[in-house]
Amino acid sequence: MRAEADETSVVVADHSAMEAVQRLESELESLRQQINFLNRRDETVNFYMHRLDEELRLAARLQQDFLPKSLPQVGPIHFHTLFRPAGYVSGDIYDVARLDEKHVGFYMADAVGHGMPAALLTMFIKNALVTKQISPGGYRLLDPGEALGRLNAALVEQKLTHATFATAVYGTVNTATLVCRFAGAGHPYPLLMRADGTVMNVESEGGLLGIFPEEKYIDNEIQLRMGDRLFVYTDGIEVAFGDDQCLNTEQWRSELEKRRDMPTEQLLRELSNSLDKENGSLQPKDDVSIVVMEVK
Repeated sequence: MRAEADETSVVVADHSAMEAVQRLESELESLRQQINFLNRRDETVNFYMHRLDEELRLAARLQQDFLPKSLPQVGPIHFHTLFRPAGYVSGDIYDVARLDEKHVGFYMADAVGHGMPAALLTMFIKNALVTKQISPGGYRLLDPGEALGRLNAALVEQKLTHATFATAVYGTVNTATLVCRFAGAGHPYPLLMRADGTVMNVESEGGLLGIFPEEKYIDNEIQLRMGDRLFVYTDGIEVAFGDDQCLNTEQWRSELEKRRDMPTEQLLRELSNSLDKENGSLQPKDDVSIVVMEVK
């Protein structure tokens, strides 16, 4: 009887072991299926991420193509630029163009936010800004305030579904008289660095683009002299040199004053290097754009 009981116990143990092995094999098979599923999902995600990366790189190259390839240098007026998107594409845009024999126009705009939505808005701004009215009898250069007013009306007329707006500065300079006329739309005030190194705000009043259809933009005028430099920029440079807790516009101004004796090209290089040291080049806080008009 004892031998039969021992034999029965062995059979039961063998059966239990087989069931345990089967359960283990079933669990392993389930794990293999999950791993295969995760691998396929990762391959799909990597494919779409790669495609998105390629599309963003293409968008970045396209946006760069919309920026001026070369800047007009007319008589004593010379232009220099610094352009640093926070990501692949920028919500900043600028242009400098010769309007006629004596006038050069320049503008800078900053769409709210950054990334692709802001970049798309800058493309609209570039196409919608009208600086010259042409008629059968000739042409008329639009006053800066009038040009911004028309741009604002065009943006409001789009009736965009999201609260989308932008800041901008548009100006002209007479290369013979060195009179600069400009208007601003909620944009940071340009900074004028005189030949002696004195830095001052050049005020330009006007509301943001894309909010009120009848917004008025006031023209301002300054007389430039040899050695003067006018800095038009977006608020990304103020953010970059400011404290994370609050916007300190004076720090950006002091950064300019520290470099007042540098040639413009070196000054912009130094600023770019300082931005890398301040925040790193991989995770900038905002788009940074600067256009410098120099009289020399």
